Amino acid sequence: MSTHSLSHPVNKYFPYNTLRPYQELFIDTVYNSVSSRSHLVMEGVNGLGKTIAVLSAVLPIVKEEGYKVLYCTRTHKQMDRVVEELKAISKRVKISGISIRGRQEMCFNPLITRHASDAATAMEICDQLKQRELCPFYENLDRNAERRSELQLVFESRPFMATEVLEICKHEKICPYELTKLCLGQVDVVALSYIYAFHPIIRGSFFKHFNKPISDFILILDEAHNLPGIAVELAGDQLTLFSIRQAQQEAKKYGHSDIETFCISLEHIVRKISESVEGEVPVNPTLFLETLKDETGVDEQLNFFDYMCALGNTIRKELLTKGRYPRSVIHRVGRFLLNWLQTSADPAFTHILVKYEAKSGTLSSRLEIVSLEPRRIIEPIVSSVHCTISISGTLEPLKSYVKITGLPSTTCCKAVPSPFPEEHILTLSCLGVTTSLNERTPKMYKKLVGKLAEIVRYTPANVGIFTASFDVLEGLLEADLEELIDKPLLQEKRGMRSKENDQLVTKFKLYAERGGAVLLGVEGGRSSEGADFPGKQMESVAIVGVPYMEPTPRVNAQIRYYETQFPRHGHEYGYIIPAIRKAAQAAGRPIRTLEDKGAIIFLDYRFSTRYCRYYLPLWIRKNIKNIPDENGAVAKELVLFFGL
Repeated sequence: MSTHSLSHPVNKYFPYNTLRPYQELFIDTVYNSVSSRSHLVMEGVNGLGKTIAVLSAVLPIVKEEGYKVLYCTRTHKQMDRVVEELKAISKRVKISGISIRGRQEMCFNPLITRHASDAATAMEICDQLKQRELCPFYENLDRNAERRSELQLVFESRPFMATEVLEICKHEKICPYELTKLCLGQVDVVALSYIYAFHPIIRGSFFKHFNKPISDFILILDEAHNLPGIAVELAGDQLTLFSIRQAQQEAKKYGHSDIETFCISLEHIVRKISESVEGEVPVNPTLFLETLKDETGVDEQLNFFDYMCALGNTIRKELLTKGRYPRSVIHRVGRFLLNWLQTSADPAFTHILVKYEAKSGTLSSRLEIVSLEPRRIIEPIVSSVHCTISISGTLEPLKSYVKITGLPSTTCCKAVPSPFPEEHILTLSCLGVTTSLNERTPKMYKKLVGKLAEIVRYTPANVGIFTASFDVLEGLLEADLEELIDKPLLQEKRGMRSKENDQLVTKFKLYAERGGAVLLGVEGGRSSEGADFPGKQMESVAIVGVPYMEPTPRVNAQIRYYETQFPRHGHEYGYIIPAIRKAAQAAGRPIRTLEDKGAIIFLDYRFSTRYCRYYLPLWIRKNIKNIPDENGAVAKELVLFFGL
């Protein structure tokens, strides 16, 4: 830490008396980039203080030029962190900001909170409820204009978290989501989910509330390594056998035998394709449509799919009028098939059938439209705003991120050195072990478990173990991991919901001052990316294997597509980089503050190779020490590091 000497005007907005190492470099780079309207991609390890640094650098320009800041994050906790820092700034200078969550989280109407399955559906239902004057919370907001104006002035005067808005609106019995939208045009900073900025339908509706051209926005992308994955997910679609059967029943109920017959044939085709499938299989989209035409006798497919959507809308309006949840599965099937038709000849999409285990425990199938091109979702927004600032602890190689996201070639790229004292971080790569698919034998799992037992025994408090996949996780358990460690084991499960995982993490953290525990999860899972473990909450982390994706049809299609777009880099962009980023994210869990001491142990010899190391962040790769395949070798390093 050092007393800061930031130049005016940034000095006015930075709320703390001291700067962390390299924080001034981060601030100067952001300030200069925004001033020159340049896009910026910046890597900085967690714990650097990136949130306050970027806000302090951007706000002087925002206040002087009249811009708006959209601060995109993945989680509610990250949104809260943005508002917390704005509150610290507001003690020095007048600043305003608000965080906004999805309608499902900011709605009191049970028709949405209980039934809306996704953000787009929630938006559609909300619009219909408002149009038909069927939402009392919206009506109360509209009715009590004087009180609404009073609350607006309050929320626009200083930073507010979404939870604070919710609490006040619950007492007032008015809609917090609509009230927040009314404030958007007047606040300086909005902390929000990526979906608001990048979902094509939601974005169009959302930006109307600002009364500003999109060129007046500065877009901050936190944990930006997630952006390509978010983009392709937003562009994709899927349809389950269960939905097809529900559409049959809905058509029968409303007397539409043509749609009922069509859905019976559609179900038959999907079942026939899935008969011999394990996992997933590519589906020729054009051949599928031709088969559908032959079996159903529907020649004008575009018209028929449009007809299904129109009928579904009619059914939804009728249900809403009766005060029931306005859901139509006919509409869902029609919309999916329209998407299938529109993407069938597009090389930026692949079409697959997936066989999976349903909640009931039985096998089922679904059709998926998989987007391969993140730039189609990303480019319309990044090319229109004043500038973007992409920040994360795991963005290297930075130029690959620029290419994949479609940022201009003139984008400024910078990796900020780690502020952590080198003696506070121990990074080991163990030789002689691997989770490579053809080497996952009982003998290898026993060896891995032996090294994990050493790590657990010679770490004073909590330990995190993150594996390449759930298969590897289960292999460790079958090799008696739980029996051979001397601390309680808390395990992430397949399909675990967000709330369940939060409870698991909270329970794990409580062991930090009680002798420690072990958190067993997967690289790329909720605990390995979305949670912080400062101090004793995670003193050592073991990365068991490189989380390369299984070479499924979708993964192979992504590699092939990237090869057409970025010659000689398809395998690197579509396979290598996503895996190493997951491992790096997990590796960074123990190091959150300058005072933390953390050990990172890679249990896979591949991390010792030049090839894998190249893709790791600089702060990790520069001090990796290779450990021989000997019993006690890891224990010796940990004893010296922790001073046991």
